[in-house]
Amino acid sequence: MIVDDHEVVRRGIAEVVERTDGMTVVAEAGSVADGVRRATLVRPQVLLVDLQLPDGTGIDLMKAVRETLPDARAIVLTSFDDDDALALALDAGASAYLLKSVRGAEITDVIRAVAAGRTLLDDRTVARRRAGHEDPTESLTPSELRVLDLIGEGMSNREIAERLGVAEKTVKNHITSLLAKMGLQRRTQVAAWVASRKNSGWRAEPGH
Repeated sequence: MIVDDHEVVRRGIAEVVERTDGMTVVAEAGSVADGVRRATLVRPQVLLVDLQLPDGTGIDLMKAVRETLPDARAIVLTSFDDDDALALALDAGASAYLLKSVRGAEITDVIRAVAAGRTLLDDRTVARRRAGHEDPTESLTPSELRVLDLIGEGMSNREIAERLGVAEKTVKNHITSLLAKMGLQRRTQVAAWVASRKNSGWRAEPGH
């Protein structure tokens, strides 16, 4: 079951899932209330849940569904690479946490693993990410911070090199270094991190 308030996103994910052997989308929903109601009716094995929904958050949805369907497994699919959101998702019973920059094949691989009973994040993972890293950019050099900002503006490596007046290879070296320092793996995760900081926060409402 897919819960996301953007119909285009839901349709895209549904198409990827439906093309995969052994998987069927049993329902779609665009809000917490609709998601809880439909989940009770169709009893999905796995829920793919966005964090931001019009009437609350994916955390609210997961907690409500667990009360009636304790065996249902949940995967958070979001644009927010946020330690607090990750920790709350874990507390709410999520079995995996994916960014929307993920490839379609990765989504189905994770769904299959979660349906088989695997958990792709755990308390130790969250603890490692949070321990001493309230600001994952604190160890970045001024040059790396500038590259970070420009990635967040959507610039390519070549555009960043031109803006800073350096070689493109230098930009790539900066990116490799800042990824390692921030504990990230891909450039797209950097862009998502910057976007999440520019946004007022992943929560649907301030303080929600």
